[in-house]
Amino acid sequence: MGPEDLDRVLRELPLRKDPRVLVGPETSDDAGVYQLNDEVALVQTVDFFTPIVDDPFTFGQVAAANALSDVYAMGGTPLTAMNLVAFPIQTLSSSILKEILCGGLSKMDEAHVALVGGHTIEDKEIKYGLAVTGIVHPHQVLSNAKAMVGDQLVLTKPLGTGIISTALKAGMASEEAVRKMVESMTALNRKASEWMRASGAHACTDITGFGFIGHALEMAGASQVGMMIQSQNIPIFPEAFEYARSGLIPGGAHSNRQFFSCRAEVDSRVSGLLIDLLYDPQTSGGLLISLPPNRAQRLVETLRSEGDIHSSLIGEVVEGPAGKIQIR
Repeated sequence: MGPEDLDRVLRELPLRKDPRVLVGPETSDDAGVYQLNDEVALVQTVDFFTPIVDDPFTFGQVAAANALSDVYAMGGTPLTAMNLVAFPIQTLSSSILKEILCGGLSKMDEAHVALVGGHTIEDKEIKYGLAVTGIVHPHQVLSNAKAMVGDQLVLTKPLGTGIISTALKAGMASEEAVRKMVESMTALNRKASEWMRASGAHACTDITGFGFIGHALEMAGASQVGMMIQSQNIPIFPEAFEYARSGLIPGGAHSNRQFFSCRAEVDSRVSGLLIDLLYDPQTSGGLLISLPPNRAQRLVETLRSEGDIHSSLIGEVVEGPAGKIQIR
């Protein structure tokens, strides 16, 4: 299902209004937020997908980190998770399933998240992910709808995992490229989330299936602001440029371009290869953070010192056109 189909389906849902729902599906945010009392709100999300790497343990790690990221993007702390599994038990060894689950559990342990159950079905295609529940103070929710004019934008991970994954499936990715991709996808966004909260961030989203442009546009639209993006500052895996030049562009990037390009103004000097990378669907991507300009550079420096070495200032929030971005 492409972004256009998903957008149409979600807009047609007869949603019941509930004042305790602080964040619902209306703004296409990363997770839902439901207020329990004056001090605590639940953050809930679910995500699963098919393998994008060959090693089952690594696949489990990537899928778990990806699901946990949605809670971190809301400024929340994940507490519990439930496994979601589809597996061809009649044709593949159960040892593969065990490795996938152990990989996921390793990331849950790192995040101090308790596994409390799950659900498994038999399917001809492997799928794995998590339903995650976390908490956040109701007044400290970081949705994608609160970016403010004058804010600067920080991106914490490089782009290009979709293209490198496509090269891997074609047998054309180098070991070094795969190593970099896996290292990025398995890295939790926990530290970035903690430091952005401490920095007084206004808004956040994580970069996943709709690519950088898609998720930046979701933030711009939800916040009713514009964005000015400096393309030369965006961190990108160098190998992804090489594979994009060879035509190894995933289908999702084309779908993203088709749906989102009408709201993205691109300077003629920006290369076509770079635009492909900005539409590239990511897995377990970084956080896109909107925060006051006097705090943005310090956040980048702190994140780099904490191990998020690709964190970069990549643009600013501007008054308009609302719901659109300009890429320079």
